[in-house]
Amino acid sequence: MSAALNVQVSAARMLTPEVREFTLTPATGSLPGFSPGSHVQVHLPLAEGTVRNAYSLTSDPAHPQHYRIAVRLQDASRGGSQYLHRQVQVGDTLQISPPANLFAPHGTARLHILIAAGIGITPFMAYIAAMEQQQADFELHYLFRRGLSDAYLDELQQRLGPRLHTYDRRPDLNQILANRPLGSHVYTCGPQPLLEAVEQHASRLGWPSRRVHSEAFKGAQPGQPFDLHLLRSGRRLRVEAEQSLLEALEHAGLQVPNLCRGGVCGQCITRHQGGAIEHRDSFLSPAEQADFLMPCVSRGSGPCVSLDL
Repeated sequence: MSAALNVQVSAARMLTPEVREFTLTPATGSLPGFSPGSHVQVHLPLAEGTVRNAYSLTSDPAHPQHYRIAVRLQDASRGGSQYLHRQVQVGDTLQISPPANLFAPHGTARLHILIAAGIGITPFMAYIAAMEQQQADFELHYLFRRGLSDAYLDELQQRLGPRLHTYDRRPDLNQILANRPLGSHVYTCGPQPLLEAVEQHASRLGWPSRRVHSEAFKGAQPGQPFDLHLLRSGRRLRVEAEQSLLEALEHAGLQVPNLCRGGVCGQCITRHQGGAIEHRDSFLSPAEQADFLMPCVSRGSGPCVSLDL
């Protein structure tokens, strides 16, 4: 995996009472370029160990002199968002992974239909900057709770005018998706129920699956502690309640390839050979889950899990 980058928090501001934006500049040298839809993993030194959370880059890809991310405060999280909201200050240094992109816009789309819910607006901020520069045809449908999860709303209203459509409840997806020109693509970022609803409505309306794209803000969630048995090395490890299986492996010195840490990219796929598994990923089919798991989000639901490591 690529070496971590050291960045300094050069600015921070509250976009809403629950969304905080950070501007990150290189501690030394320069930052790698990135494309719209990219994310970085922020390495957070929590009391129980380092947690890596993925956040979309909201800044303009044409100006990679700095990165911006926006973080929603999650009271029920494992502590990563609380650390960024309550402890990180301007001038602090953080470690991040280089940008990776699992949600890039389709370059030849005739029309880009963007559907965001709450903090799901974040990847679309970079989309919008790039599409404006390319003079691409796009529209944004933004679902939020006014005053709480409406980050960037004022800016978007001034910037997009009639291309922005706002909602305080689930929009009529048939109206959004029906009678669109051939070659349109739809992109959704938000909670899993919204992603599934868009996919179902698009399928009923005859949209080819290759023109329907989504990104969920899913991450590791707490669970019951359990033991790991690594069959190749014979090692035994403990996965604590607030720790993901992937974090336990990393803490033990094992380097497992990963990009999203949200159960969607497939990079960290690992064979399991014993023990009950609570599968929480959006990548593996039920048949594949019989032999494999995604350690970034899935965990044991019994006392011990055996892995082919």
